[in-house]
Amino acid sequence: MLSVAEIMTPQPYTLGPDDSLLDAASLMREHHIRHVPIVANDGNVIGVVSHRDVLAASDSRLVHQDLQSSAKENYVALSAVMTSPVQTVTEDAELRAVAGYLRKQRLGCMPVTRDGALVGIISDSDFLEVAIALMEQLEMAEPEEEF
Repeated sequence: MLSVAEIMTPQPYTLGPDDSLLDAASLMREHHIRHVPIVANDGNVIGVVSHRDVLAASDSRLVHQDLQSSAKENYVALSAVMTSPVQTVTEDAELRAVAGYLRKQRLGCMPVTRDGALVGIISDSDFLEVAIALMEQLEMAEPEEEF
């Protein structure tokens, strides 16, 4: 049985609920990621912000983009746009079950916890990597046709 720990991204980048939408967008752009767990001061995962959340909030009335406005006027706390409560999974969870759950619930990721503390994140991209590796193995195992 494969577990979440085998394909998760360990030690993901995180932000806090008072960090801004701009902070999330910058972090995502800089590290080429699409999901950021939002962690409270006590270390508990309290939400997730996705790239889609950032885009939606940027296009909404939450953010007024005016060249004359100050950064303070454009500040939007992540607590206002994050998905919460957030569904988490433990690192020893069975991989196939988690894949099915993500698909059924239409989730792009789940933070991974150990004893309540964030230790990783598993996303649809992690499952794509597994699928690509399996396809490569299948292609290498196929016998070549002789003519």
